[in-house]
Formats: sequence, structure tokens, C-alpha cells
Amino acid sequence: MFVKGNHSAAPGQADGAAGAAQAGPDGVWELDSHDTRIALALCGDGSQLCGTLVWLSDVDYNKQYEPYLNKPVTNGLAPSGPNRWKGGMTLFGKKISGTISQQSETQMTLQGCALLVICKTYQMFKVSE
Repeated sequence: MFVKGNHSAAPGQADGAAGAAQAGPDGVWELDSHDTRIALALCGDGSQLCGTLVWLSDVDYNKQYEPYLNKPVTNGLAPSGPNRWKGGMTLFGKKISGTISQQSETQMTLQGCALLVICKTYQMFKVSE
């Protein structure tokens, strides 16, 4: 499995945006599991999304993920709609295909699948600029 925890959402649940986001995706975002933070920023031509794993909680099982700390999660997800980016990512050493959608200034959804059959959905909440 490519991510830890059991944080699944019903199909289509994360697709319903609560309106267009007022601010861009730049900042540090924490997964709803409260143990992982990813710094996101627009990159490339200014429409792509790049991200780096920047923080892990001190929970014992996170020690196995330390080799991925300060490493890219993505080097340029392509825009696939307003406040939405899609493409390849590397999460905790696993290659996944996924989508990041911004619902508001402080909330995003990360959906990803490894091997097209192991899929997870995480809510992400902004913790800083």
C-alpha cells in the first residue's frame, strides 16, 4: 500500500468543491491524519503544481518514511481544471497517479492510486504560507 492510515472517502465525495478557491495552493498542507505535511507551490509555467514532503510527526511508524523527507512528491502536476492538478506523484516511495483539488483557501483533497487498484483519498488543510 502506498500510504498509511485508513482515510477513504466515498466515490465522488471529494469532487464537490465548495466554490472556487480564493487563494492559490502555495503553502504547507497537512494531511488529515495529522502526521504528514507537504509544501505545495505553483511551478513550471506557473500553472503546474510542485510539492515536497517537509514534515513528519514523531510517531514511531513515521521513522520508516524519514528517507522521503525533503524529497519531491511531485515535480509538476498538470492543471486539469480550475483549482485542480493531475499527474504522477511519489508518495512515501511509491509511484502513484493522482489528483490534487483545492476546495477553498484552507482545504484540498489528494486522491491517488497505485497500480490502478489501491486508491486513497486524503483531505489536506493549510497550516502556513
